[in-house]
Amino acid sequence: MFPKPGAIPRSSGCYLFKNERGTVIYVGKARSLAQRLGSYFQRLDTLAPKTRALMEEATAVEWIVTPSEVDALILENELIKENQPHYNVRLKDDKTYPYVAIDSRAPFPVPYVTRAQHVGSVRYFGPFVDVRALRATMDELLQVFPLRTCTRHKYDYQRRIQRPCLLYDIGKCSGPCVGAIDAAGYDALVESWASFFEGDVKPLRRSLETRMAEAATNQHYEAAARFRDGLAALARASNDQIIVLDDHTNLDAVAVRTAGNRAGVVRFRIRHGRIIGRQVHFVDRALDEEPVEVLESVLASLFVDPLDVPREVITNVEADASLVAGFLSERRGSTVTVTRPQRGRRRRILEMAEADADAVMERDSHRREYDYNVRSRALQEIGAALGLQRPPFRIECFDMSHLQGTNYVGSMVVFEDGVAKKSDYRRFHVRETVGNDDVGAMFEVVRRRLSHWDETDGSFHEPDLIVIDGGLPQLHAAMHAAEVAGLDGRVEFTALAKREELLYRPDVAVPIMLERGSEALYLVQRLRDEAHRFAITFHRSKRGRAMVASSLEGVAGLGPQRRSRLLLECGSLDNLRAMTLEELLALPWLPDEVARSLYDHLRAPSVRRPSKETTEDG
Repeated sequence: MFPKPGAIPRSSGCYLFKNERGTVIYVGKARSLAQRLGSYFQRLDTLAPKTRALMEEATAVEWIVTPSEVDALILENELIKENQPHYNVRLKDDKTYPYVAIDSRAPFPVPYVTRAQHVGSVRYFGPFVDVRALRATMDELLQVFPLRTCTRHKYDYQRRIQRPCLLYDIGKCSGPCVGAIDAAGYDALVESWASFFEGDVKPLRRSLETRMAEAATNQHYEAAARFRDGLAALARASNDQIIVLDDHTNLDAVAVRTAGNRAGVVRFRIRHGRIIGRQVHFVDRALDEEPVEVLESVLASLFVDPLDVPREVITNVEADASLVAGFLSERRGSTVTVTRPQRGRRRRILEMAEADADAVMERDSHRREYDYNVRSRALQEIGAALGLQRPPFRIECFDMSHLQGTNYVGSMVVFEDGVAKKSDYRRFHVRETVGNDDVGAMFEVVRRRLSHWDETDGSFHEPDLIVIDGGLPQLHAAMHAAEVAGLDGRVEFTALAKREELLYRPDVAVPIMLERGSEALYLVQRLRDEAHRFAITFHRSKRGRAMVASSLEGVAGLGPQRRSRLLLECGSLDNLRAMTLEELLALPWLPDEVARSLYDHLRAPSVRRPSKETTEDG
């Protein structure tokens, strides 16, 4: 039962939609619960498709009032982690990142790499992305600031026999086990490690340079050489710390990028003007959340450690500064400012983070495409969801593209074993359908493709599944095409609705919703996007040729073959316009009178450049 509007408080808080089984399917936050929930209680046909799907499943809503919107944001994160609602955005990269830790509770503490939960009295530096590069950095740093790295048992043994180990002999340990360094000196080495991993390298470099100069002045050349080698090791260790600000600023840059139903969030940790760490999260957008909503949903996961929250955060989204800053200030325990820079070095840092987010999303897409186990799981999930007898090895997907009913084209893309097989892609000129008729065009294209069903020349193969980009009308058109082709019942069809991303099956009343974030949904989305791209590319090419042909009509002696050869040699209509009369007359295959007529025609005021129009797709 849903409450009456007057019964919902106007306070800030969190709300939980539940289905008929009492399972929480969506958690949200609001500055005003009454206003936010009121936006859900509308006629279903006025809601966004995914919101409509949520409201069709939901049977009840509950809410929790909070003192402020910041408290609502914190509570929302906890409720999502506890309930894992189906319709909420989901973090896909939930691995823990490596940190460098130094446990100051023990005498002469040891630096080590850990992915465990943070505990008190242990100093953590990070997180870092590449653990291999991190270990190489630590190895270089031991040559400059030689902390001990042995186990407690090894340390006690060497202290008992009063003989240092090999690491002391090669200069990678300061020898606290034999009293070669006292507690104060060792603490100074620990602080040097902390300064390095916090990005403050300049004082360390100046100290080593000063000590090297003093040793050389006093003719202690072996010591000077050690300091020289230490400077080189420090330079190698700091190579991965990119200098982006030269004013020793401490801040974090958070960029959100979206692509379809996925989003990537990248956090750069900048300390003393250097990028010293990066975090990446992938998010499945369940309800087409805006970038600001994605950012708010991952804040608690990005900023876990209060000691790791800087005083300044910059972001590329139009965030509610008071909400985000309030959350971060509460976590840090002091004021945090959140801004969206439009120019200058801070803007360039955000552009770096945006480019990094795009790159990691692309790498993840390639990984999912070429990982056999991932593809196999996706095909098995599709087969099970659609009720197929076996997972579909060959899938064909059809899409239409046109501009206000003109230059209608269709595309067919093929995936085999979850991988695009571009040699089997096909384009179709729609010839029989007149006007803006997506259903008629889909019928024509599918019928023409199915007419090759029994061919054995290798140009077509029987598909295990045909995906129609559209809704029920397009699905019925494709089924009618199979009936006309004499293949009724022999072809497996499904239609993918563009907005809702629901799959429709013949003679099944309830559409199928693939699990949000599943490999099956990701594969279907790739199919749909590739068919759309292929259709749009073909349509633009066809429309461009039609526009060029119309621009050159009326030139005496310039027929289709000469027009094609002109464009082939010149590359484009703009290049053709830029040619002088002498250059046109120099073409040996073009008669002089035709060249002069063409030159005059291209410079006539009535000849206009083709306008850029937006392509519509069916």
